[in-house]
Amino acid sequence: MNPGTVRYRLAALLALALAALVYVSPLLVPAGTPLPAFLNPEPIHLGLDLRGGTHLLFTVDADAAVQNSVARTAEDLQRQIKADGISATVTAAAGALVIKLADATAMTKTRELLESRFPSFEVRTEGGDALRLAPTRAEAEQIRRLAIDQSLETIRNRIDQFGVSEPSIQRQGDTDIVVQLPGVQDPQRAKDLIGRTAVLEFRLVADSDATQTDTLAVAAPLPGEPREYKLEKKTLLTGGAVADARVRPSTQLEGPYVELVLTDAGAQDFERLTGENVGRNLAIVLDGKVHSAPTIRDKISGGRASITGSFDIKEARDLAIVLRAGALPAPIHIIEERTVGPSLGRDSIRQGVLSLVVGGLLVVVFMAWYYRGAGVVADVALVLNVLFIVALLAAIGATLTLPGIAGIVLTLGMAVDANVLINERVREELRAGKTPRAALETGYERAWAAIRDSNITTFVSGLILFQFGSGPVKGFAVTLCIGIATTVFTAVFSTRIWYELRLAQGTLRDVSV
Repeated sequence: MNPGTVRYRLAALLALALAALVYVSPLLVPAGTPLPAFLNPEPIHLGLDLRGGTHLLFTVDADAAVQNSVARTAEDLQRQIKADGISATVTAAAGALVIKLADATAMTKTRELLESRFPSFEVRTEGGDALRLAPTRAEAEQIRRLAIDQSLETIRNRIDQFGVSEPSIQRQGDTDIVVQLPGVQDPQRAKDLIGRTAVLEFRLVADSDATQTDTLAVAAPLPGEPREYKLEKKTLLTGGAVADARVRPSTQLEGPYVELVLTDAGAQDFERLTGENVGRNLAIVLDGKVHSAPTIRDKISGGRASITGSFDIKEARDLAIVLRAGALPAPIHIIEERTVGPSLGRDSIRQGVLSLVVGGLLVVVFMAWYYRGAGVVADVALVLNVLFIVALLAAIGATLTLPGIAGIVLTLGMAVDANVLINERVREELRAGKTPRAALETGYERAWAAIRDSNITTFVSGLILFQFGSGPVKGFAVTLCIGIATTVFTAVFSTRIWYELRLAQGTLRDVSV
């Protein structure tokens, strides 16, 4: 090969190594050392098992989402049959609606109404004067699927506003969601923030002549205030009308409060309902409990409302977070909880790094002893391999976990295996009497087929693990796939550059292998 071409390849390899070294240099200097602006002070993010934090596994009650959807349909249905002049009562029962007609002769008209207005529901006769309306199987499955997807997105929004660095929020199985919060040592606050349904309703306090009412308790009653309110069943406004929620300080005794900023449509509805109900009490209900029930003194414009109560600043901030992120479409229940302390995380790092160093040193010593000069070349390639792995992990913003360290250790073994194959093939060719140049060319060519096939199959296995595995398995798969790519580059192409450079210069008289 032309000496100039080999020198260019060597220069390119050294440039890559230098760039990788600069990229990971923040890991090699003490914490707090001033760094250039283009360098990330924390290039490698540590996972839960290395940094410590909270692991939570939630399950979504998807059946409750179906029941909630049916309950919302009941209000629409009641308005529709009333508008069509049909006298009937609508009640929810076991995930379905029962429409009991006052006049059985309206059965056909009512059935036609239901089939035309609610095509995603099945209509069945229930006795002689009643119809049963239930979602089809496909509709119920879609509601469940959307509830889980929306729960995942809502939890992610809440955690993002909670301020956790590098959280992991993933779906597991059909109805479960795994949440990992590195650095969070207060699992109760995290559970309260994530699991809060945050269903916000504005409802009028019932007059004495109201017929359909609910009795709800006050979330935190103050001395001299009622402990429960009788409210009208109709919800005038929901949390869907909230565009933003902010914590505001208060000069009064009840502490800080949460100010709600309504959407344009919500502001118009709020202005209308307050204008129509001057003098009445409007209850602000969150998760089935009354937080306040102020008297409407005048029509309120501007699209702002407030939730007061006995909040401390942390409670008010968490309430604002869940209101901004939106309500969960269905209840979620915690089924597993683990907390990893920071000291245990440091022990994991120390043991993982120790295993990597000890394993690497044993490999380096063995290769240098058994393969002599060729072993030293393989050791240099091994060091480059580790450097490139760490640099690529930092470049893609990967999170390093304990299984990830295991993946790096496994990659070192695979890298050595590639060099062993090459060195053994070169030995065979030298024993057959070939010249160093011919032995190296034939040895690399014969070893390449085995190296290529074994690494491709392992890489595909890593992709499958990443696609279908959970958090720790994904961490292992990421380092394994990156390690395979760097192994092929360093073990095959990088080592060959050294031999080709010496051959081009005419300084290679024998191969020490």
